Amino acid sequence: MEVSGFFSALFVGLIIGALGRLVLPGKQHIPIWLTIVVGVVAAVVGTFVATALGVDDTRGFDWIEIAIQVGLAAGGVALVTGFYGRRSMH
Repeated sequence: MEVSGFFSALFVGLIIGALGRLVLPGKQHIPIWLTIVVGVVAAVVGTFVATALGVDDTRGFDWIEIAIQVGLAAGGVALVTGFYGRRSMH
């Protein structure tokens, strides 16, 4: 992976992770770095899902792919918040 690809992945992960947090109700008590990691994973997995569904390369802006990525990020943030919150309390 090139340096520009690494920074692109971080940027996309930040955006997707932040959007995933925004669609969840309440406050998530996880650090920003963990949100970025969840966002990067959700972006990559979401791209594979969109490709499998045939909606990865649509005309104009790929809203369906982004919706899949944000949905996966929201699920990932919710999951990680549950694990991270439980770990922090003990």
